[in-house]
Amino acid sequence: MYWEWATLTGSIGNGSDKFERSSVLTSLPPESAKEVVGAVVRHVVSTLGISQPPSPSSFDSDVEVEWCLQVVCYGLSLPLADHEIIKDCVSIYCEWLSCLAPIPKISVPKPVVDRPDFYARKMINQLYHLFLPRKGEVWPFLYRTDLAQDTINRQAILCHRVLRILQNVIKASESLEPATWSTCLLFLIAINDAILSPPSITGDIGDQLCDRVLSVLFEVWLLACAKSFPSPTLWKTLRESCQCFRHRSNLFDQWNRINLLLTGRVLNIMYGPEYVKHLEDDGNLVPANMSDDCVVQTWYRFLHTIGNPVDLTQPTIISQTQNFLQYAISSDAVVDPCQHPCLSVLPSIFHKSMAGIAGMVDAFLGLPPRPMMMEGTIPEHSSPTTTIPSPVAPMRRLAKSFSVATSTSNVSKGNPRTSLLGITTGRSKDTSSIPTLSHSQSNSIQSVQSSGSMGAPSKSFIPSTRMEIGRPKVNSILHLFGPWLFESALTCSEPKHDGEVRRTSRSSSVPAALPESIDIPHAITIDKYYQGRAEALGILCRIFCSKKTGEDILPSYLARFYIAVHKGLKETRSEVLVSILSNSPDLFRVDLEGVTVLMPAIVESLEAVLPTKDALRNDLRQSSIQLLLSMISLPFHFLNVPIKEVLDKNSYSTTFIQLKPRLANLLTNALQVETDSVNIQMLLGGLMMFVSDTAAFEELEKSSVGTGTESPTNLFLSDSAHALFIRTTYLVCHRLISTWKTDLPVSIAALELLNGLGRIGIKADPLECRRTVKWVCDFIIHQCSRPPPSHSKDLHSSIVAAFQCQTTWLTHHPYLLDDKETLHTVLEVVEFGISGTKSQSKPGEPVKMKDEKDLKPVSLRVRDAAEALLAVIFEQVGRYAPCSGVKTSPSVDEYTVLSQVHSQETLTKTEIISNYFRYFVIDHSILVSLFEEALGNDQDPQPTVTMVLRVPTGRHAWTLQLRHLPRNKGKLSGNNPTGRPLPMTVVGTRYDDIQHRYFPESADRIVFCKADKAIPPLDFFNSESGDQDALEQSRLSMILENQIRLEKSVENMIREETDESYPNLRTEAQAPPVSQEFQTARLLLSNLGFITVQDGSDFSSLPKLVAIDSRLPDFMEYLETLDSTSCRTCDTVHVFYVRNGQKCPQEILSNVQSRANVHPHFVEFLLSLGWPVNVSEHEGWTGNINTSWKRLSHRSSTLRGHTEQKCNATLQDDGAQSGLTQKETDFHGGSLYNGDSFLYWSDVASEIAFIVPTTAGQQCGDAAVWDVGDASPDSPEGLHMTSTNDKNKSKFPKHIVEHGEDRSKLKKALNGKLIDTKIFVVWLESFEDSFHFPSSALMSSAVTGLENELVKDPSLIIFIHALKNGLFRIRLAGESLRMGLPTPLVDGMVVSRRTLGNLVRQTALNMARRKRLENDSFQPPHVRRKFKIQEMATKFATSLSCPEFYTQFFQSPHGSSHEHYDGLSSTTTVHHV
Repeated sequence: MYWEWATLTGSIGNGSDKFERSSVLTSLPPESAKEVVGAVVRHVVSTLGISQPPSPSSFDSDVEVEWCLQVVCYGLSLPLADHEIIKDCVSIYCEWLSCLAPIPKISVPKPVVDRPDFYARKMINQLYHLFLPRKGEVWPFLYRTDLAQDTINRQAILCHRVLRILQNVIKASESLEPATWSTCLLFLIAINDAILSPPSITGDIGDQLCDRVLSVLFEVWLLACAKSFPSPTLWKTLRESCQCFRHRSNLFDQWNRINLLLTGRVLNIMYGPEYVKHLEDDGNLVPANMSDDCVVQTWYRFLHTIGNPVDLTQPTIISQTQNFLQYAISSDAVVDPCQHPCLSVLPSIFHKSMAGIAGMVDAFLGLPPRPMMMEGTIPEHSSPTTTIPSPVAPMRRLAKSFSVATSTSNVSKGNPRTSLLGITTGRSKDTSSIPTLSHSQSNSIQSVQSSGSMGAPSKSFIPSTRMEIGRPKVNSILHLFGPWLFESALTCSEPKHDGEVRRTSRSSSVPAALPESIDIPHAITIDKYYQGRAEALGILCRIFCSKKTGEDILPSYLARFYIAVHKGLKETRSEVLVSILSNSPDLFRVDLEGVTVLMPAIVESLEAVLPTKDALRNDLRQSSIQLLLSMISLPFHFLNVPIKEVLDKNSYSTTFIQLKPRLANLLTNALQVETDSVNIQMLLGGLMMFVSDTAAFEELEKSSVGTGTESPTNLFLSDSAHALFIRTTYLVCHRLISTWKTDLPVSIAALELLNGLGRIGIKADPLECRRTVKWVCDFIIHQCSRPPPSHSKDLHSSIVAAFQCQTTWLTHHPYLLDDKETLHTVLEVVEFGISGTKSQSKPGEPVKMKDEKDLKPVSLRVRDAAEALLAVIFEQVGRYAPCSGVKTSPSVDEYTVLSQVHSQETLTKTEIISNYFRYFVIDHSILVSLFEEALGNDQDPQPTVTMVLRVPTGRHAWTLQLRHLPRNKGKLSGNNPTGRPLPMTVVGTRYDDIQHRYFPESADRIVFCKADKAIPPLDFFNSESGDQDALEQSRLSMILENQIRLEKSVENMIREETDESYPNLRTEAQAPPVSQEFQTARLLLSNLGFITVQDGSDFSSLPKLVAIDSRLPDFMEYLETLDSTSCRTCDTVHVFYVRNGQKCPQEILSNVQSRANVHPHFVEFLLSLGWPVNVSEHEGWTGNINTSWKRLSHRSSTLRGHTEQKCNATLQDDGAQSGLTQKETDFHGGSLYNGDSFLYWSDVASEIAFIVPTTAGQQCGDAAVWDVGDASPDSPEGLHMTSTNDKNKSKFPKHIVEHGEDRSKLKKALNGKLIDTKIFVVWLESFEDSFHFPSSALMSSAVTGLENELVKDPSLIIFIHALKNGLFRIRLAGESLRMGLPTPLVDGMVVSRRTLGNLVRQTALNMARRKRLENDSFQPPHVRRKFKIQEMATKFATSLSCPEFYTQFFQSPHGSSHEHYDGLSSTTTVHHV
């Protein structure tokens, strides 16, 4: 830089200033001169006001002052034994230097006041003697034994005083001549050279003053740059002088300190005043009035003051100074200057210089100050808890530094602000002279231990710091620091030529320039500089990882970087490997060209780090895991593409697909030994992504590879999707039960992983699936069985998540319940969750029935989760179709049922409910609606009842018939006679003259006795009886006559019938007429055991059955609210597309209008999220409560055509309003799903809507309300529309059947019970746009109708950035939850195109579930419905006596006549659900 300029290095001590520093008293004998000095200075000191008031000086002429200066000059050069005289001389000059101040002191001579700069220069030059060793004491190690330590301390005190006075005078002076500035700067350079250039010895004057003289030199130099910029000659002199004492560690402390302050000022000039904020500046060391050009020039020149820091790795260069050569000549113990003991600290100084450069690079990148890493390491023979003390003693004053403005809040609270960089500059002793012996370091990863200086590990997936968006380009930083860093990064690497490095007798690497006979100290061999090399590699990794989207890096820089990193990864020193891995988590996700050449070496390094137990810092493991997560998508992406060797371009080491087994082993092995909660969650997310990608790849491969063609993955059958599935489930379940059960975030993440594995369409072994279900059941039992003190909300949250996991596995693998043991295990866990105990605790114990147990569940949340699982087992398992979702609430309701038998006349819904249906509440949880007439298409007159069941898990419709014979046994009808046998032709002989007797003939021959005559005959009364007896006899005779006459008529009639021919239709046997009147509601409830004859008379308080009065005015409203309460959770995700550099919400919303404005894969990604659905044809969750859970009409012909026409008209209207033609609508960029249509996905327990907001987007039907009653004659199908906004009445299709005011009531009823989790998915063209995404401004375009005024920002934002290689980088942002951020997506993960949509959807669902688990007021959907049914049972129950209760079953519902049932239709369809 200054090669054309002369230097003053040779004259600063004995050059041109020699005459000014000499005295005339040197011509006198020493004793005489000493007496003269003593007499003069005592007189002058008496006028200074030290012991008495000051008085004016008696020196009135220049000659007198010149003579006095000669005397004082000689006094300053006296031996240190004359301390008092030297002290008085220092006092005189300290007082007289006030001539440079605006107001000089009274004791300053008048000639000095008149010519302040002239005399100040003389005094300053003469003060040089104070800092020099005295005659006969040239070398500090010689006078250390002659003078007491307190003498040296006295000299140091006087030097401190002079430096302080000089610095204060220069600061206070308003106008100094350029010559005075030059004199001051040369004086400071000279005293630094005199004190610091000799080899350092403990306790010498250099040890006492090192830090102080350097700080004054640099601080005064900064003042000179602001007021009188030094000439190039002075800059070159400063640089050469500083290079002479680079063996002093304090030099680099001050160099780092000043460079950091100047770098902060330069960055504020370049990028604005808020780019860097100064924490402390030691009293504004950099003058505020310094111009911008001056700051930049000063910064760049100071940066190169010490030369090339890599020279510190070569002791021969550092020791090639005059002082070191003189020491080697005069000492018998040192053969070569590089053998001096003070050079043993060069490795530490080299590390410190690299740390200073790291601080400056971090400032350029916008990173906060970092603690200096690896101050000490563990020797091979030491215990794991001990560390080698640093050869540099602790400083008394910590360094001043700055922090990035955007990251100030992220500074560790436990560390002082001034120690953020770990670079100290205290005014303490320079202990670099201590010849500390360096122990050999451990070459294994286990030697690196975590310590407090490394910083606390992050407890979030989202990094706490980020680089500044407006940071400089990589090329710019490398132009500035690249030569030093690349050379430092290759310092300790293996030599390319045999002559560069060779082995000595100690088997240490030494520079080749040394003679072979020289025995280099072990502390300064080249391999001891590994810490500085590690720091340099870490800086390079941070620089290259700071590459911005679309930025180009010179190929030469990339090549040198890859070579340095590759050699560093092969290094046996663990510190180098640790530095690379810790500082390069973004290496594979910033689009570095050709970075995949490092993949084999990095995988090998990760294999040495991640599977290691309890040996590494947590932040290192976290960075290593981040690297791993960015690589696991590469094998399937590049397949058989070869990976070139870094140093041999013609050879190939391996292919990408061959690394897949190693990556799989890394994931599983790291998960086995990892103990940090955050790291475990990251690994679980990566494992889920790896298994999903493998399964998706194999699925695509099956469809693309023909029969008989070998698949590329067939070579690695052990790492197929099936094998990974088994390994993952076994590992996760085992760790979940053994280790992770007490860690809520980890257990939730593990259950999310199992949940995701259950959804993957892998044909797994049923035995493994049953084992997984059993393990999860064991986890639930273990968590529930923990002692009461261990029970907490977090514990119960993990249990609820486990029940949800079981739901997923059973619905996707229904065959599991075919196994008797699995069914028993699952139902036992459900029983345990509901009741709190098992029916049979241990085998052999008696079974405890349900009615014998006390229901004491672990918590209400656990009971609700168990009940939900039980409902799924009975209602959904075996019915769920994962390919297209499930409708757990069919559209069949009372109106649909009645439409099967009702005539074309219009009825209101209130009339339908009140006049045709009976309502009962069973078990306080089931609302039953009974319709007692047969449906229109049923020609079999059996007792029929149609039920609409409203249960906590949904709405179901059933049609039941009472049959005494199966359907296949035929039908009985009144029109067909009952079959009978044919008559016989031979009937036998008929005897009509036979008289039948009551007694046999033998009875007449019996002789009567007196007893037989005790009852007289009737003839006896004719003559002897009275009138009364005659009257009775007459009556009896009449009865007998009538009976005889009747019997004869019957006999005659029988005779007539027998005379007629066969067959006789009049006497033929016929079946009775079929009954058309049934009390089917009574039959059904009686057969189910809900109504019996009881003694009680009040049936409103029955525990199992409650009759409901549907005629009450509010019943209709409550029923609609119940139908509008979903039985599944509902979530909404809003998707945005951000083009490069966009910040305005309106611009972001308008991007999706055309496919030309979005990435080619964006629309494909949208379609992978869910199924396209039109709001007008959807009855589930639509993303807005105003249009969700509506009942669609059952008319599928005329009404659907009418609806489609309306929707098409609506889309055309929307297109016209937004300026889109039909052609542009077909080539939309996602705007089609702005709410009128959307992307829908659901499973048995969840619904999620994906909406792409646009500038003109408005959800269809958000203001429309519908009713089935009060229809005008022109309304089709008896439907009538009313609207809260008449202006939009014609816009919406006539299919929605709820009132707008009912929606407001529904929202009010659900207030606080539904969790509105705002989730954004943002597709980025530039990754840097994720840091200024206007999420708060876009909240207004993400309206769901369930907004909470306190929520101002989304709970989760998933940023997706498409890399050049076809993969996608993920960034997660949002609020921090107690149980952590959701998986499987992890911040920094790189995913493939195959799995992107699936993983985004799973992450959004898991985030919503975690939010619900954390919310205390959240009620599960089935609980909300159950409470609503109970509320209806209480509010609308009828109070009936026993006769009234039974009588109602024999009457039409609420007294309605049967004339409504006359118009039966035989062409309608029966709804069997």
